[in-house]
Amino acid sequence: MKIKTKKITFEQFCALKPAKRKKLKKPSFLFQTLVRLLSVPDLVATRFSYTTSRMEKAGKGPYLILMNHSSFIDLKIASKIFYPKPYFIVCTSDGMVGKEWLMRKIGCIPTQKFVSDAALTRDMARAVKEKKVSVLLFPEAGYSFDGCATTLPRKLGQLVKMLNVPVVSVITSGAFLRQPLYNNLRLRKTKVSAHVSCLITKEEIAEKSIEELDGIIDGAFAFDNFKAQLETKTQITDPHRAEGLNRILYRCPACQTEHQTDGMGSTLVCRHCGKRYEMDVYGQLNATEGETEFPHVPLWYQWQRQCVKEELERGAYCLDLDVDIAVLTDYKALYWLGKGHLTHDISGFHLIGCDGKLDYRQSPTASYSLNSDYYWYEIGDIICIGNKQCLYYCFPKQKDIVTKARLAAEELYKLCKSGKINNQETPV
Repeated sequence: MKIKTKKITFEQFCALKPAKRKKLKKPSFLFQTLVRLLSVPDLVATRFSYTTSRMEKAGKGPYLILMNHSSFIDLKIASKIFYPKPYFIVCTSDGMVGKEWLMRKIGCIPTQKFVSDAALTRDMARAVKEKKVSVLLFPEAGYSFDGCATTLPRKLGQLVKMLNVPVVSVITSGAFLRQPLYNNLRLRKTKVSAHVSCLITKEEIAEKSIEELDGIIDGAFAFDNFKAQLETKTQITDPHRAEGLNRILYRCPACQTEHQTDGMGSTLVCRHCGKRYEMDVYGQLNATEGETEFPHVPLWYQWQRQCVKEELERGAYCLDLDVDIAVLTDYKALYWLGKGHLTHDISGFHLIGCDGKLDYRQSPTASYSLNSDYYWYEIGDIICIGNKQCLYYCFPKQKDIVTKARLAAEELYKLCKSGKINNQETPV
């Protein structure tokens, strides 16, 4: 999938007006039927099936539907499960570019990833209370990197209290294995399934605190796709199953060198020390010689997170990157502005471009996570920062840096909020 792009000057960018919020219109049954029909080939190819539990307690709706985000098949799965019932879909604003009319017909409510959006909360309330239509929300906001849940926002329980409708969870199995984000959108042959559950009833919403509701949601999103693959003996025989794995596993545990790993075929190799790991058909890594430090991908990923946290605590962390800059402010196109420079340290992000005319700073407490992505719209890996007025998409020249940036942003947020790192809010 690609996105419409256009080159503009900084002066033209300054003249652009942000997209206006539009009133909700009930999703078109015709277009939702079209989505359902277009979903059939992929669902047949993956032999999709689903199970349910406690759904008799959910009633007829509307619901708040919380679904994990693994691959492009997710919306097709939702269509299979809930059709012909209408539902709104909270989607990222870049998904509207060049096709806003179609996305709104389907029922999409646009928002910026990891940017506070009070208007979105009001739209969701109107959807369930006035329109009597369910809302589908991907609380992770982005696709999983390592097959485990992406960091969830706190106080989801507050949203649940405010909407006061049953919460239905949809947790998929096999969707990540079919098309993991790191693997350059390569499709693999595997079965996909889902479990649909009434996670929280209206009675439970009234009885439980926000913290307890958060705990229930966290429990539902405590999954590990690589672990499930091993336990169910699900084989991925694609000979290119380790291609792009360096995007996730960027630090070599043998020599501690960063950004020198390379995933090719079924092998991950460190170009600095030569250590090689073979990914078997069950998704486990085995060193071809010597010790296998982390046979399980999520364990390697968590080790990298701890390394980044230690760098932050020592004051040693700093990303200093040359980037290409694109901006998104309306839904007409993604606008290319040219080259720039992005830094990230304990003071947050600082982006400079357009011969110094663009100078944007973002506090480390502006968001609990970071919109970083691999092979975004088939352009490249990105680090995205910004606010309600504009999003800045930075395409680093350096290899395999966006995972570390996300880990650092998440850990820095927690350290600042806990007071372990003192940081003054930076105006944006």
